[in-house]
Amino acid sequence: MPQRKMVQADAPCGTTPGYMPGFGNDFETEALPGALPQGQNSPQKCNYGLYAEQLSGTAFTAPRGENQRTWCYRIRPSVKHVGQFSRIDVPYWRSAPDIDPEIQSLVQRRWDPIPMTDEALTWITGMRTMTTAGDVNTQVGMAAHVYLVTADMEDEYFFSADSELMVVPQDGRLRFWTELGIIDVAPLEIAIIPRGLVYRVTLPDGPARGFVCENYGAQFTLPNRGPIGANCLANPRDFKTPVAAFEDHDAESRVVIKWCGQFSETFTDHSPLDVVAWHGNYAPCKYDLRAYSPVGAILFDHPDPSIFTVLTAPSGQPGTANIDFVIFKDRWLPAEHTFRPPWYHRNIMTEFMGNITGQYDAKPEGFVPGGMSLHNMMLPHGPDTQAFEHASNEPMVPVKLENTMAFMFETRFPQHLTRFAAFEAPVQDNYTDCWAGLEKKFDGTPGEK
Repeated sequence: MPQRKMVQADAPCGTTPGYMPGFGNDFETEALPGALPQGQNSPQKCNYGLYAEQLSGTAFTAPRGENQRTWCYRIRPSVKHVGQFSRIDVPYWRSAPDIDPEIQSLVQRRWDPIPMTDEALTWITGMRTMTTAGDVNTQVGMAAHVYLVTADMEDEYFFSADSELMVVPQDGRLRFWTELGIIDVAPLEIAIIPRGLVYRVTLPDGPARGFVCENYGAQFTLPNRGPIGANCLANPRDFKTPVAAFEDHDAESRVVIKWCGQFSETFTDHSPLDVVAWHGNYAPCKYDLRAYSPVGAILFDHPDPSIFTVLTAPSGQPGTANIDFVIFKDRWLPAEHTFRPPWYHRNIMTEFMGNITGQYDAKPEGFVPGGMSLHNMMLPHGPDTQAFEHASNEPMVPVKLENTMAFMFETRFPQHLTRFAAFEAPVQDNYTDCWAGLEKKFDGTPGEK
């Protein structure tokens, strides 16, 4: 077996070695000096005998502020990576529409963590789809997954033509070896893998578990801050994009593609991660959720949970997202004369939540790290009995929530349960009992009860 070696750019590009700072920047990086053409994109002959190739994330004519593309300078063009594809079965990775008439999705549902396993599972075979929404063929909606990874991808590569992937680790680190560089991502960080980018996944420290939001629609972007102004929430400089790195590795390699919800494979005689240099704004990145600077009320009441949005994928309808990625992290609660947890509500949006670490303030019992919940559109939900009683009677002094990190994949579409979520995942059958203790307090007389 030829020895595998990844050659990485060594020029300093920021305060985090191996990464360039900024969100949506126009980056340039080369792993060999002079590999990146200057003043043009497609010279007649590229240095080092490389091939020029463009990877487009939007239509050529998308507005300048939305246009995404990257020029790659690679050892072989990607057309040589693609032969005849053969269909394969990946039974637990599902795509919308995946509506089973036997499954009732009109429920409030919560699950315990999906248990790890001794079975050898790669990034592809270890994906477990919980919900799907929209339609992958028309590129709207999303899917929510849990991944269980116990084995490295060796001479095996993957890309999704369907979707951008947001990866949210919960237990254990992942390493993404991509065409455009290397990303290490750990719990309390996220990674964004663009549609069409080829990569493989390995385990630096052993088995790993986490969540994935598969975005069929427009790419994630930073939300507008409105009256908040220019600072706080997720700041662009905290997003990190990898420097160029490439493999010149000749060995039989398997390439798996996800296309319109179907999986196929082909084989090549070399690694497809052979991009020696690149420039552009269509690239993977990672973000440390601990860098998120939340804002909130400093006198009374509290704003909508949308103030905790890290990234949003727009739908085309202003203010109504295809997906919002929202986090609930450490923060002060100083509001006076206020019920501080999230209020009871019904919503046109559907909320898929996961707990990364610690205790979520609205559900102090039962919503454990690695667990998930689903509250579909227009279904009522809110704090459990214990959280309501505590918040209704606690002293109105500033309180700091600590050691907590939960998230939400919120979408404008109803989310449909997969067969795995309905019949195999460890569902909490008594979840709705958390509201059973909410008593009638109305007695027809004014005053607080």
